[in-house]
Amino acid sequence: MSSRRAASKAMGPESHGPCQNPADPHAAVTVLQFRDVWRQYTLPSQRVEALKNVSVTLDRGEFAALVGRSGCGKTTFLNLAGAMDLPSRGEVLIDGRSTRGLNDRTMTRIRRERVGFVFQFFRLFPTLTALENVELPLQLGGATGVRPRAMELLELVELADLGSRLPHQLSGGQMQRVAIARALGPSPSVLLADEPMGNLDNDTSAAIMALFRRVNSELGTTIVMATHSMDNAMEAGRILSLEDGRLTEDRQRRSGALAR
Repeated sequence: MSSRRAASKAMGPESHGPCQNPADPHAAVTVLQFRDVWRQYTLPSQRVEALKNVSVTLDRGEFAALVGRSGCGKTTFLNLAGAMDLPSRGEVLIDGRSTRGLNDRTMTRIRRERVGFVFQFFRLFPTLTALENVELPLQLGGATGVRPRAMELLELVELADLGSRLPHQLSGGQMQRVAIARALGPSPSVLLADEPMGNLDNDTSAAIMALFRRVNSELGTTIVMATHSMDNAMEAGRILSLEDGRLTEDRQRRSGALAR
């Protein structure tokens, strides 16, 4: 099956994002919004301001790179964007729904249905095969008959013939491909990637970056990728720069896959 056909099938049977205006099918659809967001942590000896008055909007189909030195707030930003944390002040909206005041059960449901996560160190279950790792979040979400869907996703990331292998039998790049397939299982509105090439060599990093671009362009998935690499950041359509918790630059390089 061609990669484009696999991508079409991998979009899944339904979308969790907000509906577009039928009168204007090309109208931008906001999937992630920060409104004057602050995140403060109180330590025994001090109060740390990890994010300071951050406001940003990401539409469906955008690919944004989040850059800045270690400790600038990138991971905090991703935690808030992925409903893993709540702001101290301000508001985060995912698919138009504010996370303010939501209980743990609702936050878990948002993470499971609307957000995909990709991590630097893959976080695959070592005793599950590649295929089973992709199936697991679908099963946890209550889906049945998930094997065809999981196979489609492995085909999308070009690992259909390695589904029976355990993680230790895969290379680092192959493990990251499995992790990306797993993250795409529920057809998330936004894919959050925290230094996804940080543990890979240059050639493998380039291949994974190309896969992210394909997911963005062919599936229309909004991607926010934290990275220390400006080379990788320049591949994204938009660059968000953080410094000491503040958004200091929001540079649009080119339109996202579906942005108009």
